Amino acid sequence: MRLEPLLDELREVGLLVQALGSAEVEISGVVHDSRMVKGGEIFVAIPGLSHDGHQFIPQAMERGAAAVVGEKAISDLPIPYVQVKDSRHALAIISAAFYGHPGRKLRVIGVTGTDGKTTTVNLIHSILEAAGYKAGMISTVNARIGDKVYDTGLHTTTPEAPDVQFYLAEMVKAGAQYAVLEATSHGLHQHRVTGCEFDVAVVTNITHEHLDYHQTYEAYRESKAILFRNLSTSFRKPGVPKVAVINADDSSAPYLLSIPADFHMTYGFSSQASVRAEEIQADFDGLSFKVLFPGGEFKVESRLVGLFNVYNILAAAATALSQGIPPEAIAEGVKRVERVKGRMEKVDLGQDFTVIVDFAHTPRSLEEALKTCRPWAKGRLVVVFGCAGLRDRAKRPMMGEIAGRLADLAVLTAEDPRTEDVNEIIRQIAEGCQRAGRREGEGYVAIPDRREAIEWAIANAQPGDLILVTGKGHEQSMCIGTVEYPWDEFEAVKSALRRRLKCSPVS
Repeated sequence: MRLEPLLDELREVGLLVQALGSAEVEISGVVHDSRMVKGGEIFVAIPGLSHDGHQFIPQAMERGAAAVVGEKAISDLPIPYVQVKDSRHALAIISAAFYGHPGRKLRVIGVTGTDGKTTTVNLIHSILEAAGYKAGMISTVNARIGDKVYDTGLHTTTPEAPDVQFYLAEMVKAGAQYAVLEATSHGLHQHRVTGCEFDVAVVTNITHEHLDYHQTYEAYRESKAILFRNLSTSFRKPGVPKVAVINADDSSAPYLLSIPADFHMTYGFSSQASVRAEEIQADFDGLSFKVLFPGGEFKVESRLVGLFNVYNILAAAATALSQGIPPEAIAEGVKRVERVKGRMEKVDLGQDFTVIVDFAHTPRSLEEALKTCRPWAKGRLVVVFGCAGLRDRAKRPMMGEIAGRLADLAVLTAEDPRTEDVNEIIRQIAEGCQRAGRREGEGYVAIPDRREAIEWAIANAQPGDLILVTGKGHEQSMCIGTVEYPWDEFEAVKSALRRRLKCSPVS
């Protein structure tokens, strides 16, 4: 592909400031990391919090970049240079154009929210396939396109725009009719999903999280709202309505309902919701309940656990109903979904107590996880958790108070401390535990090393106890300082259980 049509796209959306050099140069790819340049790509320099991509322009050229895009005025490069108003936005526009605007050839469903996004994406994807559609999905855990599964990263954020557009293009090649995308607040704010051409916007909830980045709840909510605002500005496909699916029970509902869409679907327990649940039965084997909607009702059964998953299933059901999918396909799609990796997963090596691994890393998700686990604990309910460094500091005492109130014992430990002092993070969490009337050594203990914390909790478990290990779930690394170290929560738990049981390794 030549550079010229990419310039036309940037000009059309008002991002182009100036273009220096030949527009006839051939472009073989789009990258934003100079280390990924192989030769012939266009390198997009992005200013960041810790590094400015402009300083890596020489390295990109050395590796064979065919052109460079950036925000700074630069006039002396030996290759074409394109100055834009916003590099991240430009990266998304260029990526979508380079891959032939794949989002325009698919029905695209975006799912945002604080909790439950990955599970809801999986549910919607399963329902679509149960209804006979070919569908692809992109979550913070992986991307699924036909029989192919791609790892989407070490930590929970939407992949960068070139990767998202690549996955969408692969879905088009595979003959998919639908794409289901998990859209984080960072992904929306940083234009990672700009150009995806959404047809359906879905929200799970909007609660306290990522205020380190967004500063205020209102700013965080507005980042989530970008997905809904995009319905009005995205490419309109013939005969495909723009639909907003909103949690009627969440405080964000009135705000999101005010954003224009062709029509709105609401879900929840409220009698005002378009799609709601009744006759809920929940235990460790799963959920069953009746779904009521304007056209009737149907029953669903799920292997997912916890009342919070009723909301995720309702969100998926409302989305499916908005697409004209029959109730029997919705029920079948829900039934097919296994427990999502790192979400309320039981680890059983034959011990006389229960161990569950969950991703809960926000105040609300921790509270819901503990409330879900309480009836299953025949003995004590013990929670092992921490809070990430360089992230929302305000939630630390909040999560400590929740653990102090709902668990019998909290083991405070590391969760990606990054360059912060893990002991200081734990101290802030402990303030919340103390607020709930807990004292160190009784209601909570502090063990900074996460592996040691898990080992301690399992070594000291009593028959009938339930140990809930939260915060890492499916993630495959732990960030300490500036280094991502390999980390597998399940292997750490299994290793501790083997030592406790003094048995040989078990897969």
